[in-house]
Amino acid sequence: MSIELKKGIEQISKDKGFDRDMLIGMLEEAVRTSVTRKYGDDLDVEVHYSDDTGDIEVFQFKFVVEEVEDPLTQISLEEARQHDPSIQLDDEMGFRLKVEDLGRIAAQSAKQVIIQRMRDAEQELIYNEYKDRVGEIVSGMVQRRDKGGWVVNLGRTEALLPRDEQIPREHYKRNDRVQALIIEVRREGRGPQVIVSRSHRDYMAALFRREVPEVDDGSVQIMGVARDPGSRAKVAVLSRERDIDPVGACVGVRGSRIQNIVQELHGERIDIVVWNADIATYARNALAPAVVSSISVDESANLLEVTVPDDQLTNAIGRKGQNVKLAAKLLGWKIDIFSESRSGEGSGIGRGLEQVASVADISVDALVAAGFRSLGDLSSAADAELAEKLALGADRIADLRAALNFLSPVTEPDEASAVEEGE
Repeated sequence: MSIELKKGIEQISKDKGFDRDMLIGMLEEAVRTSVTRKYGDDLDVEVHYSDDTGDIEVFQFKFVVEEVEDPLTQISLEEARQHDPSIQLDDEMGFRLKVEDLGRIAAQSAKQVIIQRMRDAEQELIYNEYKDRVGEIVSGMVQRRDKGGWVVNLGRTEALLPRDEQIPREHYKRNDRVQALIIEVRREGRGPQVIVSRSHRDYMAALFRREVPEVDDGSVQIMGVARDPGSRAKVAVLSRERDIDPVGACVGVRGSRIQNIVQELHGERIDIVVWNADIATYARNALAPAVVSSISVDESANLLEVTVPDDQLTNAIGRKGQNVKLAAKLLGWKIDIFSESRSGEGSGIGRGLEQVASVADISVDALVAAGFRSLGDLSSAADAELAEKLALGADRIADLRAALNFLSPVTEPDEASAVEEGE
């Protein structure tokens, strides 16, 4: 039994990565718990593991008294002197207990305590390992669907890929291999919960660090990321070295680097934007591929009024407003876009009206003629009024509502938190 116990400790320490002394301490505490459960908390015992023999030694201590009132904690002077003639009153005397005497129930209890302590220790090791890996890309195997998302086997533990952290329109099945970014590690009663994401903007930044050596070594810095996961993204970059082209470094020879990232994100289109301290220049870069005629900066309102040629309005706003929305998120500024033919009417027809008209595929003239001269007019109108004045069906009205919601002003900068810290 002692040899098996010794081998078991060595094997568990090796396989589970436990500190050997910690494992022995758990074993001693488990046996101590079983003894006190059987005999009561008043029993004074010490438990030691013998490294030489592999035995568990349990010692019970009793006080030497004239008259015994509690046999568990006391021994008479007469009986004590049979073991040690030099013993005196009030001395404490130790006796070795046989572990076998604990009985089958106590032994089983000790086993359960050991298992639980080992499980707790393993969970603590896993938590400490993964909490330091937040912001790191991990790879795992899709194991099963959970009510909150997909459970991914990472090897030592499981991770949860929540539904809202998945890329829309991506589908998984059991045993699919998937990569994701660790965004959080929670302490929970059943063990640490690792949360991973594929839609987080920091995941794209981590992919650039992995694929682009210049980003990894800091010579090219990612200043911000704005994503419409699975569809399109804008990544702002800045070169710290005069002779390094940040866009070229990120794209790679014949697009090799950017294509690796696009493939990992299943075709998500990525615009590389050169960051600039001048907000107007930065906005021109962010609104590409559209050509911009002029930009008016209103710092007090955190607003950019952008004028583009008439034939560039669609490009500037983008499909369903995506281009301007991503640009606004990247910059952290509100952006209103006007065509050159309407730029003089900007304040007259209300900011953003032309953008909503373009996204919803409705003529801005039709909106104005119907009495809708601002976003507020449109938002406050009932569906019946929109249907009557604009001759729209339910689907077109839904598109208009979506455009109003999608192009609502951006009021907070979309800071690149774990991306790369800017200056």
